[in-house]
Amino acid sequence: MMELSPIAHTEPPVDCLLCPRLVALRRECQSRHPGWWNAPVPAFGDANAWLGIVGLAPGMHGANRTGRPFTGDYAGDLLFATFLKFGLSRGTYQSRVDDGLELEGVIIINSVKCLPPQNKPTPQEINTCRRFLSAQLDALPQLRVFIALGRIAHDSFLRHLGLRAASHPFGHNALHDLGDGRVLIDSYHCSRYNTNTGRLTEAMFEAVFERALAARDRITPPG
Repeated sequence: MMELSPIAHTEPPVDCLLCPRLVALRRECQSRHPGWWNAPVPAFGDANAWLGIVGLAPGMHGANRTGRPFTGDYAGDLLFATFLKFGLSRGTYQSRVDDGLELEGVIIINSVKCLPPQNKPTPQEINTCRRFLSAQLDALPQLRVFIALGRIAHDSFLRHLGLRAASHPFGHNALHDLGDGRVLIDSYHCSRYNTNTGRLTEAMFEAVFERALAARDRITPPG
């Protein structure tokens, strides 16, 4: 299996058994689609990133199939196009792991590493998988701006920091001072459902990245 993670030592094993419901779905997918990735999906991006994208979980026909976050489904089409527009990637995104795409200054880490049924992890699964989210965020000391894609990612990230979600309410393009010189910016998830219903437009999504770039320029890098 191809290993894309720049922080491989923080990844769960490919046969992680911590969440029985997710293990059962993984084994079902392995049986039905033996050529797919069908394992915890590793982080993807720049080990020296200043911007961390905190996602939800792999999609069935996207990351669970390809093994790279947001690769192979509509959410990835919008996300990677936005990276390119803001100078955060190099190469051409072609919805596959061997397209040669590289991220510059950004890394993608999911709150839950394995595909959940109906794209809805349980609170217990989110809490269980936070050990990997925390290990990965701790392994990336240059991160100073974070974008949470959706409320679940927002809440899990705040719990990683020991912060109360009630003190930092989720809102699209809301900026939260984390109290340590870093900031969190919220975005509605770039899913097909959200874009098809108009909950999230391309302009709204780009506004989040404009705010992230502006925040980066105000924050002194660590060290």
